[in-house]
Amino acid sequence: MLFVVILPLLIIYELIMQRIFLTGFMGSGKTTLGRFFAKENGYSFIDLDHYIEGRYFKTINQIFEESGEEGFRIMEQKALKEVAEIEDVIIATGGGTPCFFDNMDYMNSCGLTVFINVSISELTIRLEKAKSKRPLLKDKSKEEIGEYIKEKLQARLPYYQKSHLTIDGKEMYKKEDLAKMCESLQSQICSWKAKKE
Repeated sequence: MLFVVILPLLIIYELIMQRIFLTGFMGSGKTTLGRFFAKENGYSFIDLDHYIEGRYFKTINQIFEESGEEGFRIMEQKALKEVAEIEDVIIATGGGTPCFFDNMDYMNSCGLTVFINVSISELTIRLEKAKSKRPLLKDKSKEEIGEYIKEKLQARLPYYQKSHLTIDGKEMYKKEDLAKMCESLQSQICSWKAKKE
């Protein structure tokens, strides 16, 4: 049985026209949680990578191959600013999105940012299974993926930790897990809003 906390009317009102940006390393579950949370709370949902693919009619792999990471990051920043014009939306950002240009400060200025924190060991398990879909990982072994995550996460954590809120993303294999994460996130949003008043 799924359970969702009912937010106080004042908090719901304050979240109207809200943008929530989910940040975290690739494989942390931003899309999974974002889609579930949006459905349960009446928001639209956008996966930034999918938006970019639709915008440029190319896969992320193709963009990386044709334009390199630098070209991709420029497209990504442009796409981020486009989707940030939308209201009542949950946006799952790419793993590197907060770490380039002024993206993290920009997201903090126009919405609520949430960092999904997942351990290196758990990320390695998840990403090893899905590496063919990840241009930065597709040619790496499991051991190389673990080392890559360790190195990149160390560099990216300072950006992720600028997020307004942080939630634990270790357990999200069942609907019950996602429901509990949504409950935790809703509770944190209430507390965060109360502190701002």
